[in-house]
Amino acid sequence: MNDTPGWASPGSAPSDGQEPGAPRPDGPSGGEPSGDPGGTGAKWSGNQPPPGQWSAPAGAPGPGRTPPPPPPGQGWGGPGAPGGYGGPGGYGGPGSPGGYGYGRPGGYGVPWGGPPPAAKPGVIPLRPLGVGEILDGAVSTMRTYWRTVLGISLTVAIVTRTIVVLFQGFVLNDLTSTAALDDPKATSDETARALGDTVAGLGVVWIITLIGTVIATALLTAVTSRAVLGKPVTTGEAWRDARPQVVRLFGLIALLILIATGVVVVGTAPGVVLAFTASGPAGAVLAVLGGLAAFVVMLWIMIRFSLASPALMLEKQGIRKSLSRSVKLVRGSWWRVFGIQLLAMIIANIMASVIAVPFTFIGMALNSGGITGFLTDTGSQVSWTFLVISGIGAVIGSMITFPLTAGVVVLLYIDQRIRREALDLELARAAGVQGHGPTPAPGS
Repeated sequence: MNDTPGWASPGSAPSDGQEPGAPRPDGPSGGEPSGDPGGTGAKWSGNQPPPGQWSAPAGAPGPGRTPPPPPPGQGWGGPGAPGGYGGPGGYGGPGSPGGYGYGRPGGYGVPWGGPPPAAKPGVIPLRPLGVGEILDGAVSTMRTYWRTVLGISLTVAIVTRTIVVLFQGFVLNDLTSTAALDDPKATSDETARALGDTVAGLGVVWIITLIGTVIATALLTAVTSRAVLGKPVTTGEAWRDARPQVVRLFGLIALLILIATGVVVVGTAPGVVLAFTASGPAGAVLAVLGGLAAFVVMLWIMIRFSLASPALMLEKQGIRKSLSRSVKLVRGSWWRVFGIQLLAMIIANIMASVIAVPFTFIGMALNSGGITGFLTDTGSQVSWTFLVISGIGAVIGSMITFPLTAGVVVLLYIDQRIRREALDLELARAAGVQGHGPTPAPGS
């Protein structure tokens, strides 16, 4: 019989000093026959008390007496008795409210109140995270390490926005060809040249903004990874940690842009070719349908690769390895990763718009001609007043969007590694947390 606590039932273990299966003695040694009518051979002492003269001990139940309750946490009382058999703190069967119950978490006499809370050395608990915890972790990083986070975001936003404003004021305003877009008498060549110059100008602005975003993401990834462990980091330390991987990060972003562009070109090319060679309406419809299909494929690919950036920065991987790591981490969780990133993007854009839109209207109002003149006179140059004021709003908005989006991606990467690779144990060791074990995931 297994006598491990939690499995042995009372009275099933052999008596002290006897081996299982050994014959029991018939009775006390030296006893006399007891007159057993059944002939069992049991021997008992002949010196027995007279009948009816043995009384129960004081306090024992008897006729008309109510048994006193046993002391709490002691005894073996009846089923459901406090501290007794099946009661809290006593010997209980499977699923009893407390105490000794085989198959019941909590063990012998120890009530079970659920799993212990997960360790939280930094901005997130070291266990699989819910959606709200990921967003809260990104905000907590901004709030706890605001000097470093806002310092990085503000510096990058000011530099990039200054370059954009100067480019728009000195270059885009001097492109006289763009006026052909509002001229109904312009030739097709003038319109095509104006459209090309406009696209090129917007492309330059986008590239400048992208460079700033990549640098901010690299630095904020290092800050967020330290915040998970509860360790502060300065801007200089974040730069020293991220600098070896910045060039690879630019290469990764460029490769992802090429992949997305290639998918869109492949999807829309048949319709565009058909529109210019054979049938215009049919080609246009095919181009639209191909564009929609290409967008779906591009979105699917980009989400699968969306965790490549933190994998590259934190694991010090190459571009190809970081892409494969992202695919592995996202596999089976595509919709969850997509939903969390979409929610973070919506929140970040709403916050940035709430800040930037008032500055934009102020700049339009201070422009020559006011808001109405700014909206109707599209062929005129954009004033420096509008560029500077709207640029200030964009800088303030970027101070919030940079750390929020970067923090969500990093925490989502850490969450996926915790779910798939038990990264929480490694993080607990790195943070110096003692006795940390796996903790069930909350509903997400």
